[in-house]
Amino acid sequence: MEVKKYPKADLGRSSIIFFQIGLILVLASTYFGLEWKSYEKSDAEYFQVEIPDEDLEDIPITQLNTPPPPPPPPPPAMPEVVEIVEDEIDVEEDLIQSTESSQNEKIDKIIEVKDIVYEEEEEEIENVPFTVVENIPIYPGCENIKDRDEQKKCMTERIDALVRREFNTGIGAEMGLYGFNRIYVVFKINEKGDVVDIKARGPNQRLENEAERVVKLLPKMTPGRQRDRAVAVVYSLPIMFEVRERG
Repeated sequence: MEVKKYPKADLGRSSIIFFQIGLILVLASTYFGLEWKSYEKSDAEYFQVEIPDEDLEDIPITQLNTPPPPPPPPPPAMPEVVEIVEDEIDVEEDLIQSTESSQNEKIDKIIEVKDIVYEEEEEEIENVPFTVVENIPIYPGCENIKDRDEQKKCMTERIDALVRREFNTGIGAEMGLYGFNRIYVVFKINEKGDVVDIKARGPNQRLENEAERVVKLLPKMTPGRQRDRAVAVVYSLPIMFEVRERG
């Protein structure tokens, strides 16, 4: 007996469709199950609304006008006590006696004033330049000259003569200092007429030492005077000589 198959009644053909539908339903139920959230109910539910600061407006604070408290009552006025001074009370007055005497008042005691002695303090006169001193120092041999200018000339000539005679110009030639050489010497003729404090400045130490040696040969002089007092006089002596090369 031959078995006949009908395509519409074939269950194997429809099973694939049912499998796909079932799979879709399972996936859908799983998705909704995961997305579903449950919340516990509380006794009071509230919602908090956040408002940004920029939407808030400044609300002015309203101040109530409270009437001020009444002022305290003024203290009771104290009665003024007036003391009455009787006119019969004698008031002692202090009399101020004048110390000035009138012209008519007789002066019993005469004060004798003795002679007043003024003590003059002597002014210390230090070093005086030779060009401004009142009385210049007198070089030996110039004592008989009375004119001031002639005394200066006499002293200058005698000092120059001593320097030309005693100064060793060969030092400049030995050191090769050809040409003009200048040495400036400053010394002091003190209150006793002695030559002291000799200082020389030149192009070489040997020339300076030679200039000081020569100035020490100056003799003792009569000291200069300022305001009738012997004073120290400062004298400047330039020394100049020439060293020529031998041709």
